Amino acid sequence: MIIAAAHYRLEHGDLALVLALVRGGSLARAAELLKVDVSTVFRAVRRLEKALGEELFEKSRAGYLPGSTALLLAQQAEQAEQALEAARVALEQGREVLNGTVRLTCTDSVLHGLLLPALARFMPNYPALHLELATSNDFANLSRRDADIALRLTNAPPQHLVGRCLGQVAYGLCASPAYLQGRDASDLAAMAWIAPDEFLPNHPSVVWRRQRYPALVPAYRCNSMLSVAEMARAGLGVAALPRFLIGDGLQALEGELPDCDTALWLLTRPDCRALRSVVTLFDELGGAIRLGP
Repeated sequence: MIIAAAHYRLEHGDLALVLALVRGGSLARAAELLKVDVSTVFRAVRRLEKALGEELFEKSRAGYLPGSTALLLAQQAEQAEQALEAARVALEQGREVLNGTVRLTCTDSVLHGLLLPALARFMPNYPALHLELATSNDFANLSRRDADIALRLTNAPPQHLVGRCLGQVAYGLCASPAYLQGRDASDLAAMAWIAPDEFLPNHPSVVWRRQRYPALVPAYRCNSMLSVAEMARAGLGVAALPRFLIGDGLQALEGELPDCDTALWLLTRPDCRALRSVVTLFDELGGAIRLGP
């Protein structure tokens, strides 16, 4: 921001304006969010940009594209919005309210199979706490500070992270009853297999299959264990899945696969232990995630 901006005192209305334009992407949508007419938004943006001495948005046929200053102001506006919401909730409930934003990363299979049921159990107790969820198989998300908490299936969590082991996850073979109908369930090698692709070359299920059936070539491959489960549920073939994904629509074919157990780790960065919002969510997840039946 150039020196001219130092002579202008930002007000709450300015932040609300910028946030509405960043969220809406157009004058019309921002006007709807602010409950004013389009000309009012247009004039307000022009006045603010003139006062700050720079263009906050790139105007194009695609809409209003925010520049770096606009994104910075929108971030501050969101924090103010969250603080105001926390104050309102605190007044209503007559007690201190935890607020802030916590960024959490996990794989899509862990998200749907374990995390979402856990969040449903305790998140209603924290109405002013905001979550940003990202699905990824990469530990670098935490290392690059792109996330505050990670849930990972691994037997070797990075040593630079602080963690808690939530238990062991077993794997089993399964298929849909429709796919198994009329087939010899004991002749697994003759069936169509669904498996992770090269994106997960060292996945426990892949390592087990190559040892047990070295000549077998999967009929279907995909880069997501959740997709593997959904394809099996759709009746396309047999899959080796973590037990928490073997639910309705799938039938287990045999017992737990040997040497496939993987630990579920709840991880965070050492510097996050000073953040009350992160510590609270970390502890809640540790108590709410259930690996058993």
